[in-house]
Amino acid sequence: MSEKYVYSFGGGQADGDAGMKNLLGGKGANLAEMNKIGVPVPAGFTITTDVCTKWYADGVDATVAAIKPQVEEAMKKVEEMMGAKFGDKENPLLMSVRSGARVSMPGMMDTVLNLGMNDEAVEGLAAKSGNPRFAWDSYRRFVQMYGDVVLGLKPESKEDIDPFEEIMDKVKEEKGIVNDTELTTDDLKRLVADFKAAVKKVTGHDFPTDPWEQLWGAIGAVFGSWQNERAIVYRKLNGIPGDWGTAVNVQAMVFGNMGENSATGVAFTRDAATGEDLFNGEYLINAQGEDVVAGVRTPLQITLEGSKRWAALAGISETERAANFPSLEEAMPKVYKQLAEIETKLEHHYKDMQDLEFTVQDGRLWLLQTRNGKRTGEAMVRIAMESLEQGLLDEKAAIKRIAPNRLDELLHPIFDQNALQQANVLAKGLPASPGAATGKVVFFADEAVEWRAKGEEVILVRIETSPEDLAGMDAANGILTARGGMTSHAAVVARGMGKCCVSGAGSCKINYRNRTMTIDGKVFKEGDWISLNGTTGEVYDGKIDTRDPELSGNFGKLMDLCEKYTKVLVRTNADTPHDAKVARDFGARGIGLCRTEHMFFEGDRIKAVREMILANDEAGRRKALAKILPYQREDFEGIYTAMDGLPVTIRLLDPPLHEFVPHEEKNQAEMAQEMGITPEEVKQKVEDLSEFNPMLGHRGCRLGNTYPEITEMQTRAIIEAALNCKAKGIVAIPEIMVPLIGTKAELDMQAEIIRRTADKVFAEKGDKVEYMVGTMIEIPRAALTADQIAETAEFFSFGTNDLTQMTFGYSRDDAGKFLPVYLEKNILKEDPFQVLDQQGVGQLVQLGTERGRQTRPNLKVGICGEHGGEPSSVKFCAKVGMNYVSCSPFRVPIARVAAAQAAIEA
Repeated sequence: MSEKYVYSFGGGQADGDAGMKNLLGGKGANLAEMNKIGVPVPAGFTITTDVCTKWYADGVDATVAAIKPQVEEAMKKVEEMMGAKFGDKENPLLMSVRSGARVSMPGMMDTVLNLGMNDEAVEGLAAKSGNPRFAWDSYRRFVQMYGDVVLGLKPESKEDIDPFEEIMDKVKEEKGIVNDTELTTDDLKRLVADFKAAVKKVTGHDFPTDPWEQLWGAIGAVFGSWQNERAIVYRKLNGIPGDWGTAVNVQAMVFGNMGENSATGVAFTRDAATGEDLFNGEYLINAQGEDVVAGVRTPLQITLEGSKRWAALAGISETERAANFPSLEEAMPKVYKQLAEIETKLEHHYKDMQDLEFTVQDGRLWLLQTRNGKRTGEAMVRIAMESLEQGLLDEKAAIKRIAPNRLDELLHPIFDQNALQQANVLAKGLPASPGAATGKVVFFADEAVEWRAKGEEVILVRIETSPEDLAGMDAANGILTARGGMTSHAAVVARGMGKCCVSGAGSCKINYRNRTMTIDGKVFKEGDWISLNGTTGEVYDGKIDTRDPELSGNFGKLMDLCEKYTKVLVRTNADTPHDAKVARDFGARGIGLCRTEHMFFEGDRIKAVREMILANDEAGRRKALAKILPYQREDFEGIYTAMDGLPVTIRLLDPPLHEFVPHEEKNQAEMAQEMGITPEEVKQKVEDLSEFNPMLGHRGCRLGNTYPEITEMQTRAIIEAALNCKAKGIVAIPEIMVPLIGTKAELDMQAEIIRRTADKVFAEKGDKVEYMVGTMIEIPRAALTADQIAETAEFFSFGTNDLTQMTFGYSRDDAGKFLPVYLEKNILKEDPFQVLDQQGVGQLVQLGTERGRQTRPNLKVGICGEHGGEPSSVKFCAKVGMNYVSCSPFRVPIARVAAAQAAIEA
């Protein structure tokens, strides 16, 4: 038996069902399912997604030959069910041809309506319907749509208007009319002739009149649209694999443009923006589906309640509304009653909010599509929680209904949607940290602080950021960088702050000397307003109004529900008491990464740090470290207080020392004056610290083993802070983490310093606290020798940012130059710095965990790289058996949902 490529549906029966989305696409599977549950659906057939793959692999001719017999057989079934014949002159059957990927990609691929029309069919349809205007309107629409989608008659440039619209506008202007509905039958006949003439002029060929030639052309265009630019971009944005392909749905036409007793519309079973349990949508009388979404005519509201709300917003009186803008509920009460019953039936059947498309042909209702409706993050949470309360979902299903990443929308400032529609997009970078920000362009971090102190709203614009920019980043509403990826300094720190950030916007040419940013020839000076969308990566011209998201009670209910099921705890990466408090409020169960180096840049302490670095001997270093000690102790006390009773993992100094020294001559001169040495000596020391490959250089445990006094000072600050908190009744649970170890000997040396120093402090203070010593596994060798390392380490935390870098051999700072190409060419499925590479890096994580626990069965294991807040990576960590994941404060709710889903799926 040959492979089945075509699946029929209609008349209450179907070859497929809702469980066949991978093969039939979402639209085809749901058309089959609606037939089976008694919803009125025009007959048709679905050509599978496998055929799309075949189309690209084997070519058009071979694919058509393979599927042609099944398509012809399926068409006969449609003819029987609809009582008309495809290609017949007197009783023509017209078809629609639509795409249908396995997940909804609204508007991304092509559609052709009224297929089968020609000069003979239009006369047959006019006679059959008794409505010549309807027949010629359908013919006009078909030539226009087929000419665009299949024959490629599109505007020559983005400045030009659609060639068919240009012809139609000319006719309207001559006739002195505005709406399409005012065109007469003769006008429409003229348009068909003019449209065909335009097609011949551009293509050199007559418009195809054979319905079968039309059908194969449309099928090819829909398969071809899987690889159009907008579909590719949409797939990238939504993580949809390029090898899935689309199905093609060929369905009998039903007509909403047959007169005043016909209509077409789109409806949602709940409000897609807010989640309110309110049936809503829009419709047009005497129209076809594309009219509703094209905005050529103002659509009307489906429900009376929706119509009244719309009128109130539009400032229209009830009298005018009822007379000129009636709801479907008022205009067609019988149709509305049937539609309301069907929407309830479909939502209860699919147990989710549905997005419906319908047509009313001469008073008879037909459903053309149902799918799970797209919704905002706010609506997603509300619908899940209210569906649980209404008994539509159980607890586990409600948790699984949440797309964790969509929670981002609830946690950051967002743009006012009306203002956004008017915005001018200047550039596109990476959506490094979500949210919305608007402010004046400032190029230097210290000046961002100064401007903010004066009450100015600022956007910090940098080629790239460094730790020295931290205060300016904190002062800014948002950060824009020309270089850097999703794990660049700007991106990581911004996410930790919950600060909007767009990174790697390469079209932004920044000139620090002139204090200008140039984008496509437009020059922005310091003080000019721009706006950033950290959720999409877009940069806008000017000031756009933002608003804080509203966290409803449903958000809290969701978090409580997740807590009931989760097994993997969620901690946070936090370096300040403020960040720690934000994360704790979101439900973090401790700190998984506190980076001590970020504390070094505040206030006067950077001077002491630089003094320590520039010192020529141990005595000089210890003198400087003694100045840093009280700052560090105070920092840790603040964090312990915010995390009272919860564990705090503190990473010892990690970055190379050159990051802390001044690189500009002006700052070097200031440093020399403060230290009583010459600028030349400072400059020489800075040059001595420079490295060819600092990420693999003198950093991490190598610093602590070279300069043990640094580890001693940090340990003393950690332990003294914990004892001071204990004296105040605050429970501090420090976990001291040694970074970047590759051998057990490196860890042994650091652990000895830590424990010796801690014992010394305990003896001085006459008191003790419990603490742990562990390590960050971020070098492949450490993962491979984890059984040896666990003899010393009491916990492991996988630093997957560096582990990914070293496993792939990709420089995090430079990968942005080739990763987009690798993703485009399918060399990589995902950016490994955003989504944990489970096959490679994941093997090291699993191996390290297993080997570590062979030595120390109760070994605590977590992850603290950026992957700790990425849902699929969190689920992998749960599968491996980690105790916790740690992520930026504003990713905590996302990780909590992913962790709960992992437990349910297990």
